[in-house]
Amino acid sequence: MWRFTVKATILTLASVGAGTAFGQGANWTTPRTADGQPDVQGVWDFRTLTPLQRPTDRGDQALLSEEEAAELEARAAQSAIDADRPSEIRTEPLPVGAPVGGYNNFWFDRGAGVVDDNRTSLIVSPETGRVPALQPGVEMVTLSLGEDLPGSRPVRVRAAGIGTDHWEDRGLAERCLLGFNSGPPIVPAGYNQNFQIFQTSDHVVILHEMVHDARVVPLDGRPHLRENMRQWMGDSRGYWDGDTLVVESRNFTDKTSSFSPSVTMAAGDGTTLNLTERFTRVADDTLLYEFSVNDLTTFTAPIVAQIPMKLGEPMFEYACHEGNYGLPNILAGARLEESGGS
Repeated sequence: MWRFTVKATILTLASVGAGTAFGQGANWTTPRTADGQPDVQGVWDFRTLTPLQRPTDRGDQALLSEEEAAELEARAAQSAIDADRPSEIRTEPLPVGAPVGGYNNFWFDRGAGVVDDNRTSLIVSPETGRVPALQPGVEMVTLSLGEDLPGSRPVRVRAAGIGTDHWEDRGLAERCLLGFNSGPPIVPAGYNQNFQIFQTSDHVVILHEMVHDARVVPLDGRPHLRENMRQWMGDSRGYWDGDTLVVESRNFTDKTSSFSPSVTMAAGDGTTLNLTERFTRVADDTLLYEFSVNDLTTFTAPIVAQIPMKLGEPMFEYACHEGNYGLPNILAGARLEESGGS
């Protein structure tokens, strides 16, 4: 089991070696590319049953016991079995989906286990394991997948909207602009929870299965873009800190949030976000991903989360725009309902 030491907003593995902490043995060494860089390439799977935020009923409990982790994983396995059963013999109802057209749990892939060290949350700072309080005057926006709610454009929530009057009233993921789990930062949610890293001597590419979002990250020390050049996934620059790839991103657009703790919630906007991500190969099959959301305009403290990601299988194409019949159907259905049709 591994532990963390908090220094400001940067967390590091404690005195034990990372390879040893993940069961690789004391002689494990970081694999390297032909030009000597740490090799972080591969398809990385970030599914996990560990929630982003510590459940409120856990209080200050930072770690699950082995028995608690096993119980949580057993319940998840039973839910997966139930997804294939007729409704009359399920042990519990499926909580996701609608009478027509909605996903049910069969289509969701949340993973089968908690993170390696049995943490109760992916957030490791603040110590509460939860998103910190918002600054005065800032609100956490919560929107809906299925009902009209008060709100304004731009809709910064990833997978929920304010209504069905216009396509701009729907969430960014519904419009195939951004994947709801691809970030940045990367936060597990739903399905298509994979990304692939490619490396050259002076660039890294981070390609997501969800909405095939891609970031091309220069490693050559070039400056960030000018402040007025805003991008959906921010302007990223990378460098090596020992065996860790560090990616710093800013210049996000005001059409995205500063941070979304879930696919239906968001706070702030991207113009004030400074994001730092750290990618460290800690075992042959494990990449430790850490992100730090630094936005004291929106939050009263930085947010740091860590996710050990596992080496995965080849990705599939996710042709969101090419097959996005959902969005016109949502709007057409709303027009039909307004006209009294059926």
